[in-house]
Amino acid sequence: MYISAVSLLPFLLQLVCSLPHTLSKRSISNGPVIASDFPDPAFIQHKGTYWAFSTTSGGKNVPIAKSSDFKKWSITNQDALPTENLPAWATGNIWAPDVIKLVGLPKAQASMGGIVLTIIQPNGRFVLYYSATTKKDTSKHCIGAATSLRVDGPYVSDSDEPLACDLPNGGAIDPAAFIDPSSGAVYLTYKIDGNSLGGGGPCGNADGSHSTPLILQQVSPKDGTTPIGRAVKLLDRDAGDGPLVEAPSLARSKDGTYILFFSSNCYNTEWYDISYATAKNIRGPYTKSKKPLLVSGDRGGMMKSPGGIDVAMDATKVVFHGNRKKGDARVREMYVGELTVRGTTVTI
Repeated sequence: MYISAVSLLPFLLQLVCSLPHTLSKRSISNGPVIASDFPDPAFIQHKGTYWAFSTTSGGKNVPIAKSSDFKKWSITNQDALPTENLPAWATGNIWAPDVIKLVGLPKAQASMGGIVLTIIQPNGRFVLYYSATTKKDTSKHCIGAATSLRVDGPYVSDSDEPLACDLPNGGAIDPAAFIDPSSGAVYLTYKIDGNSLGGGGPCGNADGSHSTPLILQQVSPKDGTTPIGRAVKLLDRDAGDGPLVEAPSLARSKDGTYILFFSSNCYNTEWYDISYATAKNIRGPYTKSKKPLLVSGDRGGMMKSPGGIDVAMDATKVVFHGNRKKGDARVREMYVGELTVRGTTVTI
């Protein structure tokens, strides 16, 4: 029996329209998923729900948003870190929080039939890392940690001293935790905020007189805060980064490549961007990519000063912010996206 192509056309059109939407899937949200001020976002998935946390905004120290599908988000009325739960050293003005879950600790090992079994001691605590202005110098930030048995808090910080500070070199900001899937080791990355020391320009250090290194500190998996060994410098700014690098976020690809995401330039200028560097060892050395991952004007002009990225530890999903208006950082909206990693090249 002969069937003409014309007679098949309606059937073929219906078939194409019924195919899964992954055929037209975008790697970045078509516009912000939170169309209000939600800067420096970080996220975690817990029991089928995605939770996001941001820099102080809307009268809350650490605003919270949630989503069931990573596409549609709603801001809750909660504050993850209420003022009464801050430690004595902090005065508020919380920047760039991050949350991890301590999933369990090895308790004992036993051999059975040649197979080594590890008995896990459950640990359901969540740790929220943040930077806050310090009473010693309210022009500088230090990094602290708070804990909760619930992902949405409230988190309580009871430490008498910050985790990282380094006031002589500008303080410390932008903490981001990473649990290495190859070893279970827990690390904290952050920035030494050298541009807070001055030097001119819209956010300091226009004269290039200060360092703004990105730091890696291993911490105990028992509490997520006790340092293990010495901190190491992963990266610092160069001429192409303008006055600073900041907002580090670590991930590890399927082939074992460590990817350090960060932002360059000043957050309240159109040159703010999202960049990355790669290494085979978590401690480096890291090689910067030839070009940034996202810059202003990308996505048909939709991107305006993209930055403050937080990346899933397996280098898949991301959240980040972008300005609502060009050159105006008063409202930084949250976007989501998905990464593709091929070797040492990352696209979104």
